[in-house]
Amino acid sequence: MRLITHLRHVDLAVPDYDKQRDFYAGVWGLTEVASDSGISFLAAEGSPEQYVVRLRKAAEKRLDLISFGAASESDVDALAERLRAADVRLISEPGKLDTPGGGYGFRFFDLDGRTVEVSADVAVRKHRKLEAKESVPVRLSHVVLNAPDIDATRTWYETHLGFALSDTLAHPRMGQVMHFMRCNPQHHSMAIARGPHTSLHHISFELRGLDEYMYGTGRLLRAGVRMIWGPGRHLAGDNTFSYFLDPHGNTVEYTTELEELDEDTWHPHVHDFSQPEVTDQWGTANPMNELIAKESFNDVDRGVFVAPPV
Repeated sequence: MRLITHLRHVDLAVPDYDKQRDFYAGVWGLTEVASDSGISFLAAEGSPEQYVVRLRKAAEKRLDLISFGAASESDVDALAERLRAADVRLISEPGKLDTPGGGYGFRFFDLDGRTVEVSADVAVRKHRKLEAKESVPVRLSHVVLNAPDIDATRTWYETHLGFALSDTLAHPRMGQVMHFMRCNPQHHSMAIARGPHTSLHHISFELRGLDEYMYGTGRLLRAGVRMIWGPGRHLAGDNTFSYFLDPHGNTVEYTTELEELDEDTWHPHVHDFSQPEVTDQWGTANPMNELIAKESFNDVDRGVFVAPPV
């Protein structure tokens, strides 16, 4: 039984906090809704989530945590019990949260040592419908994680958190390189990419539509933000993509029109990404090559099996 409903937020720690905060609250188009000494909570204008990114000032860059939603406190408790019975290492027991919007949740380590939070009953943020040509993120779309053994990580998320496989990318020489995983009808809320070490691959943000996605892509290019891949349209998920680097070298994506699946009838495909139309149906993006792939390997994550301090 699936107890996870959706992706809530992705939390990052960085040494140059001011530069990172200026990027996300500035050209990237998020809205700072709360801040404390060395911590910033950033919301997407069209999202009911209290925040979609949390930034924390730290000596070393790391992924602090990934947060998912659950439908109720009883579902949070049931999931904690399920994980405990399976000897998954809990960081905290279910209880009241003191982040913006409150709620009830707990944290644990996944197979690769990432901190995961699951919460329910978080207050809904007052949000709004974005206007035509307004090129800021509507919501958080998905997160992609690098893992040395993508099959083991996929199985862990299927077994313990009820995620389902939507599609897989493979290559004739390299074998399987990415699993797209869903926790609701959206094609993927998370994907697992094959990388040399545990790290963040990219965070993706949904824009209002094609026009807004292109306006946003252009705004970033004019601002001198480095685009590593795009603009284009993937086959798996059928969503658009423009990948940029944030000031600390994390890959962040503007996307739109991510496919919604009929979960009862969907069967996963294996797509051969050596075929150019698999990576980009439009043929407008720069070719995917080893240099681009290495950008998204990111640095070795210093937060593996180390819970964030807040």
